[in-house]
Amino acid sequence: MSDAHPLQRGVLALLRWLEKFRYIKFGIVGASGTVVNLVVLYLGHEYLFSAIEPPGSKPYASLALAITLATINNFTWNRLWTWSDRVKAESEAHHIDAAHPGLAQLTREFGKYAAASGFGSGLQYVLTLFLSGYMDYRLANVIAIVVASVSNFLANDKWTFRRR
Repeated sequence: MSDAHPLQRGVLALLRWLEKFRYIKFGIVGASGTVVNLVVLYLGHEYLFSAIEPPGSKPYASLALAITLATINNFTWNRLWTWSDRVKAESEAHHIDAAHPGLAQLTREFGKYAAASGFGSGLQYVLTLFLSGYMDYRLANVIAIVVASVSNFLANDKWTFRRR
């Protein structure tokens, strides 16, 4: 890149700088998903699935529900905010109204999002269950969410909402 024009270097540096904001947006959306996840995990563990025996089995059901609802929350906000520019560009390229996509379009996008986030969700699930043997299940879940967030961002940035 040493032979690139100064304007080109400046534009590329600016684009790299702006991409950092996408990760910040992703982090904010992820924080909202973490709240959804923790609330659902707690309610499921303490109330909804409280009758499950033995008590060590409760995290399986409550964690699956928590991850599912947090994934729906995150997909919605990432589509509407984090990657809205790419969703709009993709919609325009295919003559689709980005504000009112059809069920098939949303299903396709959510399928890609869920698949891209699947590794992170699996990592979160396994790590939470493993760590909850050594600490409170809520703290274990927060640690697992932080670890999984990096893989989720990269997978969704490069595949689900990739730049065309």
